[in-house]
Amino acid sequence: MNDSHAFVNILATLIAIILATKLLGALAQRLGQPSVLGELLAGVLLGGSVLGIIDPQGPVVFALAELGVLILLFEIGLHTELGSLVRVGGTAASVGVVGVILPFAGGYVAAVLLGLETLPAIVCGAALTATSVGISARVLSDLGQLDRTEGRIVLGAAVIDDVIGLIILSLVTGLAAGVAPAPLPILKTAALAFGFIAAAIVIGRTLVPTIFGWIARIEIAGTLGLFGLAFAFVLAWLAEHAGSAMIIGAFAAGLILNPTPQRRTIERATTEIGHFFVPVFFAAVGAAVDIRSFLDPATLAIGGALIVVGIAGKMAAGFAPWWFKGNKALIGAAMIPRGEVGLIFAQMGLATGAIDVALFSAIALMVMVTTFAGPPLLQHFAARDAIPSEVDRPGQGGVDDLVAGEYGRRKR
Repeated sequence: MNDSHAFVNILATLIAIILATKLLGALAQRLGQPSVLGELLAGVLLGGSVLGIIDPQGPVVFALAELGVLILLFEIGLHTELGSLVRVGGTAASVGVVGVILPFAGGYVAAVLLGLETLPAIVCGAALTATSVGISARVLSDLGQLDRTEGRIVLGAAVIDDVIGLIILSLVTGLAAGVAPAPLPILKTAALAFGFIAAAIVIGRTLVPTIFGWIARIEIAGTLGLFGLAFAFVLAWLAEHAGSAMIIGAFAAGLILNPTPQRRTIERATTEIGHFFVPVFFAAVGAAVDIRSFLDPATLAIGGALIVVGIAGKMAAGFAPWWFKGNKALIGAAMIPRGEVGLIFAQMGLATGAIDVALFSAIALMVMVTTFAGPPLLQHFAARDAIPSEVDRPGQGGVDDLVAGEYGRRKR
């Protein structure tokens, strides 16, 4: 009986998420904003600080949200040509590295000036480093910018951000446990993260086309799509165990399958599944924010300082590659959203005792504002490049349908 009651509660939660994300997403589109903004707001309204319907750390919602971001990154990888990423590698690296250094240094200095001790100040700086690639890619696709040079630069820079973020996360965890930083573990973490991506792509590009050629001979509807998703989940699992991030593994799986003849069939199947899981991810990100804690003046002061540093540092990163002649402001704006990534840093600091609840709330305020500021800023800067590129054509399907929907097609 208890199991039946729990299942009914899960159904009620999913109904609320589906209705709220779709309705508010449609409302955001009507107001000229990307639909992801409405989905994030739906999460805030359904979260514990307002209606209390969603617990983002509950096992079911957490699992569905994790699947959502993996599917989203897999779709983005399917839609991305590896060669195009390589061509912008130097530019993406400069944006990614500067986008870590400036926010980290600025966040640390701001926290110290506001009276925080060294370790809490380091956590504040660390929370400012990473970019939520899921949110940025979603909005770029909404605006028809994902396939442009700027979009590819953002994808490359966000992956680099994630790898550097893993290194910083391991350092902060060690500091919280009283372990002094050492160069060997840092190098090991970096080598594992970058090495996994390289090995996955090299080995995958050699073996995967043949394997999926065999799978394509299985004449059962949905087989290719499910095997494609299974491949993405396998690489996500391997990435986690190799010391990298699951989303990097899912993204690498998409890159590997991009040149295969079966790519479009896999895209169509994955898109249908993603229409359910991806909004759950954005709703969970919004639900993680507790707006009640923003009434404390000290929290607002620290949070406000982190917001200023967080936005300025990422915007400056967009201008780091001085040789690039494209829309640098668009790149900087796309790097602003912290989303679930910033909350992971804050949660880690809280769990280890490096920060208290008040400081966690201040970081959460920064995460919420940067996450919600990203889409409108991107909308503003994307208006400068309203002419569609050759690849931004209607009817592409795949990631465009999954993350943009009718709004993305209307923009083109």
